[in-house]
Amino acid sequence: MLGVLTGFGIIGFVIAVGYLVERLGFLPGDTRLVLNRVAFFVATPALLFSVLAESHPSTVFSGPILVTFITVIISGGLYVAISRIWFKRPVAETTIGTASSAYVNANNIGLPVATYVLGNPQLVAPLLLLQLIVMAPTTLGILDISTRGKASFGAIVSQPLRNPMIIASLAGLLLALFHVQVPPPVMAPFELIGGAAIPMVLMAFGMSLVGQRPLQAGSGRAEIVVASTIKVAVMPIVAFLLARFAFHLPADQVFGVVALAALPTAQNIYNFASRYQRGVILARDTVLITTIGSVPVLVVVAALLA
Repeated sequence: MLGVLTGFGIIGFVIAVGYLVERLGFLPGDTRLVLNRVAFFVATPALLFSVLAESHPSTVFSGPILVTFITVIISGGLYVAISRIWFKRPVAETTIGTASSAYVNANNIGLPVATYVLGNPQLVAPLLLLQLIVMAPTTLGILDISTRGKASFGAIVSQPLRNPMIIASLAGLLLALFHVQVPPPVMAPFELIGGAAIPMVLMAFGMSLVGQRPLQAGSGRAEIVVASTIKVAVMPIVAFLLARFAFHLPADQVFGVVALAALPTAQNIYNFASRYQRGVILARDTVLITTIGSVPVLVVVAALLA
């Protein structure tokens, strides 16, 4: 338990540094954007490549990924049901709310949690691939059809193949599947660059928290509360029930699955909402509320299951 708390302390400290840097105005206004772009296009792909290239495929393709997939379907389906009965919002807004309740921050928060709390960054790779290869194209496809009346099939299908994190992950997986040993001098630069990924995304995330004010009047509070509750409370419970009683996973895998399910809503959803101008406030506030709410939930999960 001490190791788990230490991991959370490390993550929290780096986030706090980013918050203070932004709050005190030490850096130019576009610093957060620069950090995010360097992390997205360079550092995180290098980290995923180096981690997966030295992994065992059974770690990536195992029981937890199926549990995660079913958990996502149940959590998202619950929001859809509530939305259709209660809110009666258009398809695009319902899609954003559904994604907000089930699409976790596997990159900015998931990688640090997997590294410092779960002790194995490989654990987040299946979740990251599931979201980038399946969930993101599906979400974008629905938004395309519901807002434009049509969708570019080629653009949706090729979208994952244009993501540097997916390309790097698939390259690392191929090396692992074919048992290709990368010489240490060749792997060293990837490990060095990848080591910058987690500090950059955590500091950028801390900087993004400055000036946020959720649940303002007229922002669709009920939808935000429902999506946030499903994300930080219902989704971890569903993951635990499936992992423990339906799939009978080992205790360490149960902990990993539940901890990853308790992660906050991914900032990608806010990007999707902004791109299509649908459910922007819903996505923005859900990201912030679940980010704050996931901290005590993760601590409770660690205390009960670690």
